[in-house]
Amino acid sequence: MKKIVSFFFISILLMGLLAACGTSDEKSSNGSDAKDSDKKVLTMGTSADYSPFEFIDTAKGDDIIGIDIDIAKAVTEKLGYEFEIRDMDFGGLIQALQSGQADFVLSAMSATDERKKSVDFSEIYYTSKHMIVSKKDSGITKVEDLKGKNVGAQLGSIQEDKAKELAEEVDMKVENRNRIPELIQEIKAGRFDAAIIEDTVAKGYLDNNEDIEGFTIEDADGGYAIALPKDSELTEEFNKALKEMMDNGELDEIFKKWFEGE
Repeated sequence: MKKIVSFFFISILLMGLLAACGTSDEKSSNGSDAKDSDKKVLTMGTSADYSPFEFIDTAKGDDIIGIDIDIAKAVTEKLGYEFEIRDMDFGGLIQALQSGQADFVLSAMSATDERKKSVDFSEIYYTSKHMIVSKKDSGITKVEDLKGKNVGAQLGSIQEDKAKELAEEVDMKVENRNRIPELIQEIKAGRFDAAIIEDTVAKGYLDNNEDIEGFTIEDADGGYAIALPKDSELTEEFNKALKEMMDNGELDEIFKKWFEGE
């Protein structure tokens, strides 16, 4: 009798282990079941604080969404890949590519000459401008008004480079922060007199914060492109997919979706 009971419980235990093994696959962050697919999974590095390019709408969930996410979905789908997203500070994205922590970066990153020394870039998919953001009624309405001011910029961004360039012209102090919301908070707290932010991103904050304002300066350095490791085989593939999206209007539809609403 004991042998029969023991055999029964061993059978139940084995069935439970088999069931557990059948449910152990993990889904990648873009919603695809990576282990159930023969497709190669690429890791996308981004800094999800840059609405509408990459951000988290906490009112709707904790997924990273935005223009760059939609572009990544379209490009990888065309090329037969899956992808997962790794969120990190903007200043660490180049290093993530160099160390193999990311296969590509889509994070509103400008293809500057300096960055091209470290990584490769796809074709430009968007051209941006800078905006000087400050408290409402601050009196800062032109670059010359930044003289003697404390001005913030995102670490590792072209806006940080622009701030340093302006500092040579108007004698202002430049500080950096890792994330855009930190810059806005520092302005509101009075620790920054102003900050330099990409214009489309800045407009999103202006629309949702009545106590800040801004003006645009025209000379942004380069346009946004997909960053990849040096000599990556993916660069040519990504360019092919991007060109297809440009030619068939798919890229314009993504911008229209996020800039104008569907």
